[in-house]
Amino acid sequence: MTKLTTDQIRQLNMYSVYVEQPEQPLFTLKDLLHAHKIDSVLHAIQTVSQSPNQTVAASYFLRRFGMFISMQFYQLAAYDEIWSGNLDQFIFGAKTEYGNPSISMFVNKGDFVDVPEIERKKMIRHILHDECHAIIQQVRSVANISSLTLWENIFGFLLWHYHVLLENPATSEEARMDLTLLKEDNLWKGIAKESLFARYLKGHEPSALLNTKVRKTCCLSKDVPGLMQCGFCPLK
Repeated sequence: MTKLTTDQIRQLNMYSVYVEQPEQPLFTLKDLLHAHKIDSVLHAIQTVSQSPNQTVAASYFLRRFGMFISMQFYQLAAYDEIWSGNLDQFIFGAKTEYGNPSISMFVNKGDFVDVPEIERKKMIRHILHDECHAIIQQVRSVANISSLTLWENIFGFLLWHYHVLLENPATSEEARMDLTLLKEDNLWKGIAKESLFARYLKGHEPSALLNTKVRKTCCLSKDVPGLMQCGFCPLK
């Protein structure tokens, strides 16, 4: 267990991750991964987000969860820490953000742990397989949406964070180490035949892809009330 700094908590809050109990809890990460609960979970997501159908709700949710995943990689590069708590203590709750009803994430601040350098590759594999891939597969079991769309929803946040982290001399070394690992095909075994993030980057540095149509699919945020078309949209 490690103690989060005020700056860490502020950064988490900017990406809709809060270290407090939600006023309107909806479901837990454990519920999300339960085969018999995923239908009711997606219904709750669709209701809160006011999405017109399950496909839009699924994409909306992976953009929200993608903010948490991006924070996992940000905290890893900047502080050598990640969240590693119990699934039933990771709570998704309804919260108004920027005037819109939103699905936000709530965790215990005591559930962040130090990651030794020798464990770094293992932790990145865990995030990709047990957090990202597991959630994407579960959501796709009830929603008609491509896995590429959902992965790209996560990658958009990673792209920005690695741009920032690599530009900062205080975090550039760790960020480069993590980015190199993310591009290794063997870390994606059981998920894809090759690194999906390397395919997304197409050999470019993250900074080179900002403000470009880097996505191949539409995230459908334009169909969620209160949101608009994202900057990476291929439909523009």
